[in-house]
Amino acid sequence: MNWYNILKGDTRDQLENNWREQAKVKGTSKEIDYKPACKLFIPWASGTWLLTELEPGTTLAFGLCDLGFGTPELGDVCLHELYSVEGPGGLRVEQDIHFTAKKTLREYTKDAMRIGCIVV
Repeated sequence: MNWYNILKGDTRDQLENNWREQAKVKGTSKEIDYKPACKLFIPWASGTWLLTELEPGTTLAFGLCDLGFGTPELGDVCLHELYSVEGPGGLRVEQDIHFTAKKTLREYTKDAMRIGCIVV
């Protein structure tokens, strides 16, 4: 098993398409505020990631990251490294297949910074 297994359905395609579109306007006033395409979590702790982009051909994703210490932040996350963390009984990071974003990443970030954690 490898990190590709954590992204279900069309999620990887959506994340990569978002990255391609964002790359065209990155650093300008036209940057796109996507709704997160997926939510990842670790089932044995409180880590949560809301991802909007994945650089094609890499394991580098972008989104809102919350390790459960009260300091969520926007940034890059290496999915290979995330998947390499093994919890009790061999558990690994999982995708919440029931998650549907109701807000944009900027809105989730604003709320998370205010209260100290991601709430979906």
